[in-house]
Amino acid sequence: MSLEALHFNDQGLVAVIAQDAENGEVRMMAYANEDAIRLTLETGWAHFYSRSRKQLWKKGETSGNTLAVRGLWVDCDGDTLIYMVDPAGPSCHTGADTCFFRRLDRDGNLVDADGDVAAPTLLRLERTLQERKASNAGKSYTKALLDAGPKKIDAKVREEAAELGQALINESDERVAAEAGDLTYHMLVGLVLRDVSLRELFSELSRRFGRSGHDEKNSR
Repeated sequence: MSLEALHFNDQGLVAVIAQDAENGEVRMMAYANEDAIRLTLETGWAHFYSRSRKQLWKKGETSGNTLAVRGLWVDCDGDTLIYMVDPAGPSCHTGADTCFFRRLDRDGNLVDADGDVAAPTLLRLERTLQERKASNAGKSYTKALLDAGPKKIDAKVREEAAELGQALINESDERVAAEAGDLTYHMLVGLVLRDVSLRELFSELSRRFGRSGHDEKNSR
């Protein structure tokens, strides 16, 4: 197995970022040597190299919080990898889903993000909607929709879909983006109501890659 495309540092390591293959969340960062990468490729499970313990380790070997690796991507310099993963459980040793739950403010000070984490826009929106679902915020539009139930959300999804359709026909790109945003928001409210996660949605979309849209339609 050749790894000639990789450029290891003077310690024989490359940086590895583990990213959720479905929702795009960065789960953790670690290092890997040649043996760790070979084991990852051979087994399909994320392996790394511990610089402090000076040994190989398989993520989740003791905790059960494994990372199943779908693919390895290499950066332009060959010194950093991305493991595209399906995580089982939290990925941080603190028990958090991701290791990136703190941020630097504009003055460079480390601050707690108050439960927020580094995440793509849709994932941040989903988590906000889930918080609204669990809240008692009487002034929250999201909470009002969730309390009204599926019929109300159904009506809003249909309304926003019609408005997006009209925008596609004869309105500006800015209006198309705005109406698409409205539809996406209301769709996500519906998913949160039904406890269907974005990850489940993205998994369904991933399943369709490489398959004819006509075949997909006919299979339903």
